[in-house]
Amino acid sequence: MAPIITELNKSDKLSYKVCITGQHKEMLNQVLDVFSLKCEYNLNIMSPGQTLNDIFSKIVGKLQAVFEEFKPDLVLVHGDTSTSFATALACFYAKIPIGHVEAGLRTGNLISPWPEEGNRRLTSVIANYHFAPTENSKRNLLNEGVSEQRIIVTGNTVVDAVLMIKNRFQSDLPFAEKVRHALPSINFDEKIILITGHRRENFGSGFENICQAIKNLALSNPSLQFVYPVHLNPQVHGIVHKLLGNIENVRLIEPLSYTEFVYLMINSHIILTDSGGIQEEAPSLGKPVLLMRDTTERPEAVNAGTVNLVGTDCDNIVNSVNTLLQNQQEYEKMSKAVNPYGDGKAANKIVEWMEQQNAF
Repeated sequence: MAPIITELNKSDKLSYKVCITGQHKEMLNQVLDVFSLKCEYNLNIMSPGQTLNDIFSKIVGKLQAVFEEFKPDLVLVHGDTSTSFATALACFYAKIPIGHVEAGLRTGNLISPWPEEGNRRLTSVIANYHFAPTENSKRNLLNEGVSEQRIIVTGNTVVDAVLMIKNRFQSDLPFAEKVRHALPSINFDEKIILITGHRRENFGSGFENICQAIKNLALSNPSLQFVYPVHLNPQVHGIVHKLLGNIENVRLIEPLSYTEFVYLMINSHIILTDSGGIQEEAPSLGKPVLLMRDTTERPEAVNAGTVNLVGTDCDNIVNSVNTLLQNQQEYEKMSKAVNPYGDGKAANKIVEWMEQQNAF
């Protein structure tokens, strides 16, 4: 959402306020700092061991006071988090129009990814306006009965965000050097395989398979660095450190700031992930993505050749990485494919659309 807020700052027709839930405060504060954002409302819902039901009920309950004070004409929610669906439902109850950013992504499998597929489908049912990143996302919404007049194809704002940071690295070399020095455990003279993993549907055997694949790759490629910023979720953190903690060329590091992570993506060779956004970010940086999931709501990336869906089978992950390491032609085919998620102007299109509306 940061690029949209940045564009709203330029508008003389729209006023806005930012509301956050307060989850993962350390990670959130880094994002707020790098994009120079301020938040007028903090729901401060985080508590140890909370369930999805806890998160949902707290958000719905606490938003009522926000709506009563600010009285928004439109509320923007993003993507497929439980926060987005809870906020959309709270808006629906309060009869406040909802704009859904990154609308229309689908796998067709309600429990994969879980709970994200359910969250975004339910949000679409009650949203008034749908900012779809691609024509494929638009078709998904049309197939579900959403009126074409309420769908605006914009590209994805995550591409805007990553290009904003990339451009800053290029124009502000002291800033880039500062970020590099913030990653002292990483040798940027060596080839880096970047790894992320946090999806709930991979908990258990999925993560065990992923970790085993990384272990096999690391042991058979001692000259490579395998860098894994480990998510704070205990179900991820425990198993990753147990299975990968004693391998010399595996760097298990704390979660990174957004700028640090973009810097790491820029300087990586291959990215192994189960993330959604990285499927859209990495192609703008020319990095092949091997997606460790069984389904994806972003088939455009697979069709464009920037992402390879490899699942969580250990042998398949290992073989797919080795193919890119050993076959330069295959590597270049993925790294040079065009990003299907836009040109970095999605936020501008969204704000321009809002400015042109007489009433929501």
